[in-house]
Amino acid sequence: MTSLYYEIHPRDPQPRLIRQAAGIMREGGIVVYPTDSCYALGCHIGDKTAMERISRIRQTDKHHHFTLVCRDLSEIAKYARVSNQQYRTLKAFTPGPYTFILDATRETPKRLQNPKRSTIGIRVPDHPVPLLLLAELGEPIMSSTLLMPGEDLPLTDGREIQERLYHSVDAVIDGGNCGLEPTSVIDLAGPVPVVIRRGKGDVSAFE
Repeated sequence: MTSLYYEIHPRDPQPRLIRQAAGIMREGGIVVYPTDSCYALGCHIGDKTAMERISRIRQTDKHHHFTLVCRDLSEIAKYARVSNQQYRTLKAFTPGPYTFILDATRETPKRLQNPKRSTIGIRVPDHPVPLLLLAELGEPIMSSTLLMPGEDLPLTDGREIQERLYHSVDAVIDGGNCGLEPTSVIDLAGPVPVVIRRGKGDVSAFE
């Protein structure tokens, strides 16, 4: 297997390339794509095999949190239970470089949930490429930061990503350098918000 390589305009992505990348995901492929924090590995939400392939690339264990990348707040409500207070928080901080941990609904596949807490990580990116991919797919992308085993920083150069993952992923969308900082992760599933990871998004409001 060799991956396809798409050079895409980060602010005005070519619709034809977006359609091709979405088609690859629909057919069970893994696509590397840029976000407002750093590059991510994405696959179709219902695809267990693709999810297992991402786990092998990242060499993660079964406790690794995948993130559901969503278009907007209305899409989040299908997969996470959101109280009025949580909704206000999400409205204030999305779209943006944040991942929020919320209680999962029954709609959410068990393999996406934290096995102990039945929670799910949700995010709405502020970047044209994933937003157009999501619009084309019509459902969330199952996603994980492109952080290679044993490395402290995510990969951020499209050509290097293509060289290193040539035989492991189905397509690389090169949208230029989009940064090295992953999202900030905020746990909203408990009685008070808890900062799990400090990343690109300012977390002062949650401390």
